[in-house]
Amino acid sequence: MQCVVARPAAKDTKTFSRALDKSWGAPFRLMQYAELHAKTNFSFLEGASHADELVTRAAELGYKALAITDRNSLAGVVRAHTAAKDSALKLIVGAELTPLDAPPVVVWATDRAAYGRLCRLLTRGRRRAPKGECLLTQSDIGEFSEGLIAAVPGTAEVLAAAKNGGPVAMPVSETRVPSRASLRCSLAAYRDIFGRDVYLLAELACGPDDAGRLAQLDDLSRQTNLSLVASGDVHYHVPGRMVLHDVLAAIRHGTTVAQADGKWLFPNAQRHLQELSAIKSLFSSMPAALDRTVEIASRCNFSLDQLRYEYPTELAPDGISPLEYLEQLTWEGARHRYQRGVPEKVRRQIEHELR
Repeated sequence: MQCVVARPAAKDTKTFSRALDKSWGAPFRLMQYAELHAKTNFSFLEGASHADELVTRAAELGYKALAITDRNSLAGVVRAHTAAKDSALKLIVGAELTPLDAPPVVVWATDRAAYGRLCRLLTRGRRRAPKGECLLTQSDIGEFSEGLIAAVPGTAEVLAAAKNGGPVAMPVSETRVPSRASLRCSLAAYRDIFGRDVYLLAELACGPDDAGRLAQLDDLSRQTNLSLVASGDVHYHVPGRMVLHDVLAAIRHGTTVAQADGKWLFPNAQRHLQELSAIKSLFSSMPAALDRTVEIASRCNFSLDQLRYEYPTELAPDGISPLEYLEQLTWEGARHRYQRGVPEKVRRQIEHELR
């Protein structure tokens, strides 16, 4: 027997969905989901998939949106943006920030101005640190927080600190000794910074006791007044990339895959983009955490298409062209650098570059 369901009128959509839920049961309810925490290979030695692979796979799975949140970087969003233009998938621009004095926090830009502030924040952190690193504090994040939505990943370290009532180690960078701070004070500070726009990420990966972990996260959510949001802590687009991720993790820690196992490797291959049915099963006891992913995605309306090159105001003095002023500054700089006379090789190079 063939069953045909007519498409409802737009104004009757909610009534139609409720009727289906009642008639067919909750599992029939159409699910929408946005993945809000995904790293690309631009998270050096962490992400094991290209940005376009993540976008393509998320679109195939029927996700409502995908956030690219590389660690202390926006490098992956350009390729993701290009790939997303060929699909119906909404791309959210964000980053995972790792301050020295607080737990990591994932942030998403809601508009063009917020994206600009996020760029300035990351620039500050990069300029302070050696190449490849980023040095930020929680107060830095507060300074540039306007227009950003944030969420603190409910990692095992965060849960352990909450359970023990003690400090939490902040894995800012494996090249520096991580600082420690009170979890409760840190979360309260994030609440002060972002107000109602800060959440707690519930990230499950088919562990030995996902139900227990979700209960712990729910308890922490109630204690801190941070609403739970579902997430996958995505590091690659398909399970097969776990092997590559293991190699990257071993390189990051300067060891072999065998020696890294049990210490720095994920216990399974579940940090990939999951089927919607699997996600729904993981969070069956807390559907509101799934609904919030779409709510947050709907508020993030920045696209790289909004960027336009803005020419700077001409800095040349009156009566002299910009090129003439550039030549003047260049030769002044050369004479300052080479006070015993500009070498002929350097002179020829300057003349070539100016031409």
